Amino acid sequence: MTRAIRHNEDQHRFEWTEDGHLCVLEYTLADGEIFFTYTGVPVPVEGRKIAADMVQAGLGMARARGLRVHPVCSYVSAYIRRHPAERDLLA
Repeated sequence: MTRAIRHNEDQHRFEWTEDGHLCVLEYTLADGEIFFTYTGVPVPVEGRKIAADMVQAGLGMARARGLRVHPVCSYVSAYIRRHPAERDLLA
């Protein structure tokens, strides 16, 4: 499934609503770096690869803007370990 993940720049997060449940990937920006701080997917919609899609969108934005990535959130860190092609983004 291809999801059109929303980038809510005002709230510093990527968002997707699945079956009425808001899923988020939150971040902060500082000096050309992005810190992914939290990934939240409510239990009723877990296991649908929503978090992976949001991280993919976040990393895509980081790459497009030339940002160095700090995976503070354990899910983002694990995602990057599983996807070696994204490691070049790490600060």
